[in-house]
Amino acid sequence: MELNAASIKKLSAFLSDHFASPVTIDNAEKLSGGAIQENWGLHLTVAGGPDKGDYDLVLRCDAPSSVFASHGRAEEFKLLQAAYAAGVKVPKPFVLCTDTTVLGVVFFVMERMPGIAHGHRVTGGDKNPGLAHELGRQLAKIHTLTPGVAGLDFLAPPAVSPAGTAVAHYRAYLDETDWPCPALEWGLKWLENHAPETTEQVLCHRDFRTGNYLLDKGRLTAILDWEFSGWGDRMEDLGWFTARCWRFGSPHLEAGGIGDARDFYHGYEQQSGVKIDRDGVFYWQVMAHVRWAVIAISQSRRHVSGKEPSLELALTGHVVPELEWQVLAMISDKTGGPRHA
Repeated sequence: MELNAASIKKLSAFLSDHFASPVTIDNAEKLSGGAIQENWGLHLTVAGGPDKGDYDLVLRCDAPSSVFASHGRAEEFKLLQAAYAAGVKVPKPFVLCTDTTVLGVVFFVMERMPGIAHGHRVTGGDKNPGLAHELGRQLAKIHTLTPGVAGLDFLAPPAVSPAGTAVAHYRAYLDETDWPCPALEWGLKWLENHAPETTEQVLCHRDFRTGNYLLDKGRLTAILDWEFSGWGDRMEDLGWFTARCWRFGSPHLEAGGIGDARDFYHGYEQQSGVKIDRDGVFYWQVMAHVRWAVIAISQSRRHVSGKEPSLELALTGHVVPELEWQVLAMISDKTGGPRHA
């Protein structure tokens, strides 16, 4: 999507209706990042009424092609609303537009929060126990949302076995591709054989990791990217955040490359009152590496399909062998089996 003079005029009219006052868009720029969705920074002025003033906002819309299991923007907007109402640090959601005659795509507008998100920049400094603790608290707040909460009825009903459902889903996707993945298939078999029983399901962010939150001068300002959220086992999010593949050059810092796992877990336990099962976290760490490999294959196929030529998407597929090795290494270490570097 491009915001040219004609589309900006249509967007201004749409936002004027929302604010019930004339809106002038002073600047619109495509933001970096967002491998799955497009994000545009907007600076606008509302001329009058109770919302009179200047605003820095973000317009978020679909990319030309999508990744499997990714929600549309209408659903992501509702997830953002639910998280905001639950007190999670997220950008304030302003307005959703499902009328594709405005910009040609469904989009929503939210508050633009300060900070950086790039994984290697966030993890490049010293250990940050305060941030790890706060991220644990924020994740616990997300997990207060349970099936039946208003506004999230579009989510698929909770599966009987979240782990078993995930294994079946990733296996089915791999079966549809022509990408040979014997190591991932072996990992899926282990996950199938060791699937835990989930007695309580919560809203899982499903991409809660370093790179998907904003950090401003060491302070957490927002949790981003809700397009994969769904009902599941709370340990899934804990395993995803602490998985080795999301530590960005700081593999010794289990809490997302920014701190110790004990600080992250303490923040979660203090906020939620739930004791973390470390074996349960390990299971979902293995699942995290399998899932990221499947997503990386999907990203690469977006490029190969010709729908979205992108060097970034093409190169994403090259992380798959490393993830396969990690799956084999983790399971071998856990079971005491042979391991080869």
